[in-house]
Amino acid sequence: MRALLLACLMLATVQSAHADERIFYQPLNSDAQLSPAQWRQIWHDSVKQGAHTLIVQWTAYGDQGFGGADGWLANSLRQAHGQGLKLVVGLAMDAAYYQRINQLDSAGLANYWAAQLGQSLAQQRQVRQHWNLPVEGWYLPMELDDFHFLDGGRREQLQRQLQAFSAKLDAPLHISAFSVGKLSPSVQAQWLAQLAALKIQVWWQDGVGTGRLPALVREGYAAALPCTIGIVHEAFRQTSKPDQPFRAEPAKPASIGSGCHPTAVFELRYRPWGRSLLASQHKAP
Repeated sequence: MRALLLACLMLATVQSAHADERIFYQPLNSDAQLSPAQWRQIWHDSVKQGAHTLIVQWTAYGDQGFGGADGWLANSLRQAHGQGLKLVVGLAMDAAYYQRINQLDSAGLANYWAAQLGQSLAQQRQVRQHWNLPVEGWYLPMELDDFHFLDGGRREQLQRQLQAFSAKLDAPLHISAFSVGKLSPSVQAQWLAQLAALKIQVWWQDGVGTGRLPALVREGYAAALPCTIGIVHEAFRQTSKPDQPFRAEPAKPASIGSGCHPTAVFELRYRPWGRSLLASQHKAP
């Protein structure tokens, strides 16, 4: 009996360590196929699995607004809150973001970021005034990496822009970053810590799902991070090649980091209780 009790306690500890306390959700047009009952079940199961916060990657993607204040996304997020989830709501994302930042020099990148931050600020006001959502934080979907921000001048310019942008918001700003091996772990950790010092919640993607870097290198980057930086565990394995449209299959999130960091899981459709989202995505043309 004592051995059984000990085994149960150990299992509970492991389950708690891997609980999806914060879970990302990346809205896609195919998700509009889900019924209100299906959404209600997804949010109910998310809470049952230990989630207390939902981080929505965006509420506008290119020219897609997902129906606006009366659309399927806003309605599903209101259901999520009704099931007890806190909401960190994503802002505006340029569909050509990664192509644009590849093409721009430092001055052009600064101007581009200023324009995109302006669009996100307009989206924040739209959501706050019309979507009727209790927002706990705002997520900026323009991800950072150590290739496009390898230059120190670019990082300093970005920091000033994010500081000014964050000051205009009425709830904490969240942003994520990932590593491609261009900055050393210590320099990247220092960079992300400087952003976090602006009272921005910075999330570092562990890169397990995309597999860009070897496991030992990923672990080195994670080990260098201060505890204020959150770690996003990728619950997928990419199956598409770099020159193909992104495709992935569900996978168990890995444990990476010291355990002192806030953690989140990316993303909902790759979790067992979110498979209806993945199914609707695969059915979409």
